[in-house]
Amino acid sequence: MEYIKQSTATAEENSGKKRQIVQDLLADIKENGEEAVKALARKFDNWDQEFILSAEKKQQLIDQVPQSIKDDIHFAHEQISRFALAQRNSIREFETESLSGVRLGQKLIPMDVAGCYVPGGRFAHACSAIMSVATAKAAGVPTVIACSPPRGDSIAPAVVYAMEISGADLILEMGGVQAVATMAYGLFTGKPANILVGPGNAYVAEAKALLSGDGTCTIDVFAGPTESAIIADKSADPMTVAIDLVSQAEHGYDSPVWLFTDSRSLGEKVLEIVPKIISDLIEPEVAASSWENYGEIILCKDRAELCQVNDQYAAEHVQVLAEDLDWWLANLKSYGSLFLGEGCTVAYGDKCSGPNHILPTKKAGLYSGGLNVHKFLKIYTYQELTNDANRIVGAAASRLSRVEGMEGHARACDWRLNKYFPNENWDFEVYKQKSY
Repeated sequence: MEYIKQSTATAEENSGKKRQIVQDLLADIKENGEEAVKALARKFDNWDQEFILSAEKKQQLIDQVPQSIKDDIHFAHEQISRFALAQRNSIREFETESLSGVRLGQKLIPMDVAGCYVPGGRFAHACSAIMSVATAKAAGVPTVIACSPPRGDSIAPAVVYAMEISGADLILEMGGVQAVATMAYGLFTGKPANILVGPGNAYVAEAKALLSGDGTCTIDVFAGPTESAIIADKSADPMTVAIDLVSQAEHGYDSPVWLFTDSRSLGEKVLEIVPKIISDLIEPEVAASSWENYGEIILCKDRAELCQVNDQYAAEHVQVLAEDLDWWLANLKSYGSLFLGEGCTVAYGDKCSGPNHILPTKKAGLYSGGLNVHKFLKIYTYQELTNDANRIVGAAASRLSRVEGMEGHARACDWRLNKYFPNENWDFEVYKQKSY
């Protein structure tokens, strides 16, 4: 492989200083509860209103959303929910009999409470609200609490509308570490979340990780800066490649975008075009920083090396602009979500095509996918044995327990064999002569 363009910086890691700040904030909230949250909201968001969005205010905000925007949000909700329901139907409860008298089964039980964080900042993330809330509801979660940082006097109206049609049971006008902790501890709602999902800034991500690490709840993924890769061969249109790279670079100042190609002429043309496309943006500064500091173009010798490089980077989004798309689908192994062909830009996945856009970053795609319905489901197993089935299973379990040196386990098996089959000649004497 050869770099046609190499990054000059690496995405910022969560420093020990950030972690300590978040640890201190969480400790304050855990000790002082709602009063600590109120103080943090005043400090960071200049917020001194109620946190739970009232029905009256919610309706006022929804009334501000133009019908054309409502229609588009409805479309996004329909696509995302449809995919999430298909995911839910892809896994099922079942029961099987592995041996006569051995009943084994699987149950799917939704989480009781899900906390969905919807980021604020420069954008009104209506689609992100749908991705988390609608997916939780498709899983059957009875109580979904959604929160987002207020922008002035309220959450963005479009975000509120997206939360509402997606089925949020409670909406909190709150952001940052205090919002994540509020949902985890059940402050103001009395409903502690079993799972926290949704992207946020580095402090939000750190808070989710810490709350997951101490056993308070589970989380979806540890989210870092958005990252996108394009795999392109000589058949790709350089303008399409460049536009799609820039579209993802606008996510943040430190959002890396990468091009992996086996065509030198394509790579060099994209290198020439990208700065021109960035300069034509209404606000070019963010994309310019992302491209100049974190953007890369890597030239590979063939498809096999392209796959190797892709799997090494394990990008959050991987877009394939190349011939023989089914070959790439069969051979690429590590990514957050895959976008096949020129007709499928990552922007579609970010907004409304269906699959979830809350995805793994920082190479987590090597071992995990993104947010999905299954994250909100507890997959439990159960088993039941008849007395007769103990003759086979109990005897084998007894012998295996002693192979492993676990005498207590073996005796639990022995007891049942002796109790259910007292007249059979078992090769143990434990409990036969005992009376307690």
